[in-house]
Amino acid sequence: MASGPWSHTARPGLSDDIDFEIKGQELQFVEIELDPGESAVAEAGAFVWKDASIDMTTVFGDGSGGGDGGFMGKLLGAGKRLVTGESIFTTVFTHRGSGKARVAFASPTPGTILPIRLADLGGTLICQKDSFLAAAKGVSIGVAFQRRMMTGLFGGEGFIMQKLEGDGWVFVQMGGTLVERELRAGEQLHVDTGCLAAFTPSIDFDLEMVRGVKSMIFGGEGVFFARLTGPGKVWIQSLPFARLAGRMMTAAQGAGGNRGEGSVLGGLGDLIGGND
Repeated sequence: MASGPWSHTARPGLSDDIDFEIKGQELQFVEIELDPGESAVAEAGAFVWKDASIDMTTVFGDGSGGGDGGFMGKLLGAGKRLVTGESIFTTVFTHRGSGKARVAFASPTPGTILPIRLADLGGTLICQKDSFLAAAKGVSIGVAFQRRMMTGLFGGEGFIMQKLEGDGWVFVQMGGTLVERELRAGEQLHVDTGCLAAFTPSIDFDLEMVRGVKSMIFGGEGVFFARLTGPGKVWIQSLPFARLAGRMMTAAQGAGGNRGEGSVLGGLGDLIGGND
């Protein structure tokens, strides 16, 4: 496969180690090249095109191919996906012919597709609940709850997150421009809860209240922001989809509005989070 801004040539591993290339700027798609017998798993609705020798099968659960869990294992995988707001089905694309074959998946919103090899991160990545786009078969898609009470109640987008586990490649979709930060042990970073796209499990994630009454009431950024403490890696997105959708709804209604993300508390959460 030709080289590009993001491209990769496969090497042996437990998961199918796929070749890929990411194309485009603001509206990106990932083109995956499969050898005979190799498979890729994608979120429902992400498919763009494929070569005819690639079979497309819809499966119950995350399609990781863990194998021995039977129906209950698949049911548990589907339940985890349902909790994160995703479809209980995924689509598996398997190359049944000879030679090379390609399949492409696109992000549903303007932004960046980030390719990550989970083996390079210790096998786990925590990301926002709607971030998963596609992966090599063998990667497990689960759920990560925030353990702290304050984070659970007021974390908005950060309350329930996806946990991607395995050793293969995953492709996660981020809104707008993406920034990667690596934090040293004890180093802290403050991020808008909606702009926190992903982080490694070694990062300590908590909420911190905005200081100052005027900042809370008139700042338009919400009462809380995410406090991230190293060591580990953090990925920040400049335009989360909830913010983009909120601005579009406000413009359509012809009214002004503040920035900020939604909350699990509904209207009260919007007030706390800066939406009202």
